[in-house]
Amino acid sequence: MKGHDFTLAGARLTALGSGALWWSEHRLLCVSDLHLGKSERIARRGGATLPPYDTRDTLNRLAVDLARTEARIVVCLGDSFDDLDAAEALPEEERLWIARLQAGRRWVWIEGNHDPGPLDLGGTHLAELPLAPLTFRHIARPGAAGEISGHYHPKATIRARGRAITRPAFLVDRDRVILPAYGTYTGGLHSHDAALAELMRPEAVAILTGPRPQPVPMPR
Repeated sequence: MKGHDFTLAGARLTALGSGALWWSEHRLLCVSDLHLGKSERIARRGGATLPPYDTRDTLNRLAVDLARTEARIVVCLGDSFDDLDAAEALPEEERLWIARLQAGRRWVWIEGNHDPGPLDLGGTHLAELPLAPLTFRHIARPGAAGEISGHYHPKATIRARGRAITRPAFLVDRDRVILPAYGTYTGGLHSHDAALAELMRPEAVAILTGPRPQPVPMPR
């Protein structure tokens, strides 16, 4: 399984090229900001009509990660749906797909700012999940340690062979990891944005997603 290994608060973690985080000790797969149903929500609010394949594409990639890791615990780190109406509008076929992915696993939905209420989709709904020595929550808290969060959809740009390459990225320092968005139609916030630069320590690294995840000093 290709990924980049690192340690946070004594826990050995792996940043996968897909944007998922793997904690092998607990056989735990963590994904953030799926934003399922985003195309439906945009259309419902009178926005541009996007191809309605985002949920299926996101679930397909998640199914691949679950098959590869044989995860026993899945933590969805908030904003799993683009809003609560998007969760309710989920087609029955996709509801059944989620149920199949949940079968035989502990599945935790962490509360996000887009989906702040309980979801009628199986699993457990929590504001945050403490699993020593780590805590899983949607939005990073200044001063926290051993924290896994999402929310910001971080991305980073590097230069290679005379061209700029921008990809979703994990941001990592000795206190926290901020996961990239896993969803298909999600944008991103550059790592040099003040909101991220102020959260992350000067020695923070960005782990770019893709076929060969690689760490670089976090671009600021």
